[in-house]
Amino acid sequence: MDYKSLKKFIPENASRVIPPGNPACPVNGHDVYETLAPHKTIVMACNIRIPLVIPGIMRAARDLDAMVAFELAKSEGDLKGGYTGMTPDIFVDTILKAAKAVGFQTPFLIHGDHITVKNASEGEVEGARALIAGELAAGYTSFAIDASFNEIPDNARITAELSKPIAERNLGLEVEVGEIKSAGTEAHLSTVEEAVDLMERLHASGISPDLLAVNNGSKHGNYLEGEKIFIDLERTGQIYQAIHGRFGASIAQHGITGTPPHLIGRFAEYGIRKGNVGTQWQNVAHEGLPPALMRKMREWAKEAGKDLKFATKQFKAEIDAVPREYAGKIEQAAYEEAKQLFQAFRAGGTARIVADALQAGVK
Repeated sequence: MDYKSLKKFIPENASRVIPPGNPACPVNGHDVYETLAPHKTIVMACNIRIPLVIPGIMRAARDLDAMVAFELAKSEGDLKGGYTGMTPDIFVDTILKAAKAVGFQTPFLIHGDHITVKNASEGEVEGARALIAGELAAGYTSFAIDASFNEIPDNARITAELSKPIAERNLGLEVEVGEIKSAGTEAHLSTVEEAVDLMERLHASGISPDLLAVNNGSKHGNYLEGEKIFIDLERTGQIYQAIHGRFGASIAQHGITGTPPHLIGRFAEYGIRKGNVGTQWQNVAHEGLPPALMRKMREWAKEAGKDLKFATKQFKAEIDAVPREYAGKIEQAAYEEAKQLFQAFRAGGTARIVADALQAGVK
């Protein structure tokens, strides 16, 4: 579909970084989340640690006319490049170059995932503030402030403070209650009371988030062989019912990698409107990289005593320069994976829904 007419809806901070002739159309996350809130569909948000998967995801989004978000968490891509070697500027430039290469004009989001604030110290808050400023300057159109490590009063205070430049621009905003653990467990699930408490405090401060991320039992990263997948959708739905009518917010689901498609297909029924997929794209890229390069990466990780993902920055130059044979294989694998996920997310046709709403002036 032709989305050239949507260029006028690109937020100013993103519009000024798009080179002339580039078809990329990053739109405002707030507009997208608000438009799709009544629809039982989910925006797939892709954590891009290895950029070789981006063209395949873009092609799948174009073919299915699906909204998609490209995102990096603070740990993946902060002002120093995180463990991917991508700063906000490098990340946006990488997305724009991929859009140019595949002629991608379908609207999409650029999202700052997990802008974490692990404690209430001045240094921690200032670090998050600087990252938000850097992401705004780079052209991000949606942001997730994660102060869930703190007790709710501090979570709300910190989130409200950091959200001000985002709210001033009316860009997309996601907040979080209940820290998502490394392994799904029923013992630490977010409660309805916690969710309402956080949202009440934020609204009292003049902040109206589009999305609330909760701990419903999912986990970040790969599930281990035989590990039980525990996601409490009933609790998720209860939280959604408590916050959506009153505050207008929907649910963001984190930790989808490894979740069976039949379960993903139910997510939209429980108020989930954004779903993060991260490690899965790393897996796709790793499977397609040259075997010799993967051996070097594994050896480095073993010697360093670190997770394999931390090898991404160390070997970024070699990854970015893999022969076309391998890049093409990864692109095609990402395309096929993304098509299946978009279908499970019920995301087909969502780009047109957003485009029609923007052009009609209905958000």
